[in-house]
Amino acid sequence: MKRHLNTLFVMTEGAYLRKDGQAVVVRVEKENRLRVPLHNLDGIVCFGKIGCSPYLMAACAEAGVTISFLSPYGGFRAAVVGFTPGNVLLRRAQYRMADDETASCQFARNAIAAKVSNARSVLLRGARDTKDDEQAQRLRSASRRLAYFIEEIEEAEALDRLRGLEGESASTYFSNFNDLIRVKDDAFAFQGRSRRPPMDNINALMSFLYSMLTHDLRSACEAAGLDAAVGCLHRDRPGRPGLALDLVEEFRPFIADRLVFSLINRRQVNAQDFQAGPSGAVTLTENARKTVLSAYQNRKQDVIVHPYLQEKTTIGLLPHLQARLCARFIRGDIQEYPAFVWK
Repeated sequence: MKRHLNTLFVMTEGAYLRKDGQAVVVRVEKENRLRVPLHNLDGIVCFGKIGCSPYLMAACAEAGVTISFLSPYGGFRAAVVGFTPGNVLLRRAQYRMADDETASCQFARNAIAAKVSNARSVLLRGARDTKDDEQAQRLRSASRRLAYFIEEIEEAEALDRLRGLEGESASTYFSNFNDLIRVKDDAFAFQGRSRRPPMDNINALMSFLYSMLTHDLRSACEAAGLDAAVGCLHRDRPGRPGLALDLVEEFRPFIADRLVFSLINRRQVNAQDFQAGPSGAVTLTENARKTVLSAYQNRKQDVIVHPYLQEKTTIGLLPHLQARLCARFIRGDIQEYPAFVWK
């Protein structure tokens, strides 16, 4: 039996979450605005200044419901989780892999190669869809350069080398973003990747969706019995879900970036949906966050054929399938980690 993640997103500034029996209650200005049975949830994501009672946090930890606290623009701040499930032998094997440069590189190499391959597919699809010959030529040229990087990545034998190649390929990919945006609006002119905080509208959308992906991958890692904090490419840092960030890489172009282009090109978001703070940091308005989250949840319902398993699945289940394939690789059940490659 397959079940999709049920996630509660709380975006209203000043909201307070509390436990009432076996339900989560969201209060705004001392009024109950929403009531959701706890057993219907797999995760709660809070944006901005959201309060949460200790009793609810304890109940969620016990029930395996992850509570993630994000900044208004989607940056991860903290999470409340319970005990890591699964076999302790799996986690010990994961720690050994993370401490082994060769094993870590083997895993990270496949994940980064998949990320660049998926980015290349985004560019090639953009080249097919555009009616502008010059745009198509630029996109095809960039895709050829990414193909070169994929070959180099597959031969890399050190993590630092992988990080360097990933950075170069990302620079090539992002430099062609404007050719993928059909709306001629200065509000969506992309000047390059900026984060923590995002400094323009496109980066605000990307950071927001990347945070959603990270939440989903972190939950998937925990559900598979893995330690989401111990990664291979993303090394240990307090508060950072390293393994979840490793696995997020292969999904960024396919899920998040394609959704960014769709939201802009279909005019589901416009310049009025963003606001800049005193420091220049750009965030989405509350209504815009609702629009993006709705589109994200709808995207997760789309059905594809998994390239490795050759079975139909929804996009929403991909994080869980990849986390379990990662666990099989760590246990030694399969020789290579089959990263997700969009075909």
